[in-house]
Amino acid sequence: MKQVPEFKTDTEVEAFLEQDLSDLDFKQFKPMQFEVIKKKVALNMRLPSVLMDAVRAKAKAQGIPYARYVRMVLEADLQRGK
Repeated sequence: MKQVPEFKTDTEVEAFLEQDLSDLDFKQFKPMQFEVIKKKVALNMRLPSVLMDAVRAKAKAQGIPYARYVRMVLEADLQRGK
């Protein structure tokens, strides 16, 4: 089964997508939620710098902006509380 390589340019991605991908191993992909709801409300809060550094580090490890990471953590907690 084919694995998706790391790409450095859009040209490399386009070339990869032009080939036959029928033997691509889809187990390597993770589900992803897209943010489609328009954000109309802002939240402003003060945090200890240690906590903010930890949030930024976790977000960076996941490859997402820290504000999106905070939103994801809040959404996950609210989902568990149902």
